[in-house]
Amino acid sequence: MRMDPGEARARLAAHLHGVLCTLHPQRGPDPQPVVYAVTDDGHLGVPIDMVKPKASSRLKREDNLAADPRGTLLVEHWEVEDWSHLWWVRAELRHVPDPPASVVDDLADRLARTVPQYADKPFHRVLVCRVVGVTGWSASEAAGVRRAVAPG
Repeated sequence: MRMDPGEARARLAAHLHGVLCTLHPQRGPDPQPVVYAVTDDGHLGVPIDMVKPKASSRLKREDNLAADPRGTLLVEHWEVEDWSHLWWVRAELRHVPDPPASVVDDLADRLARTVPQYADKPFHRVLVCRVVGVTGWSASEAAGVRRAVAPG
């Protein structure tokens, strides 16, 4: 069943983990699992943190978005026992290369409140995109009643 855009945005905002897909200039689609937060005005932030080990603090997804500002975030819920609860939401994104400090601060605060490892805001920076569209699908009207992560 096609999901109402308002419900799709609500599910996007209520969850905090998905797969971000950017476009690599040579390889094409470049998916990465990410943690994210969404502001009330439709900005989405992906932290570039100091918690997990990395070869560099400049990540390929940043280079990809600098070359092509389009991205997609896919959030989904799967239950092997009960397929009536399957659903997914896809957010179409546009990179914001120089976001206002207030947007970055809002996103960092949201991440700090919802992810215990981010309580002290251990970020190199927060990668900011604008949500320019959402689509979604659910197996039934009951899909999504049991959410993976409580809104925070």
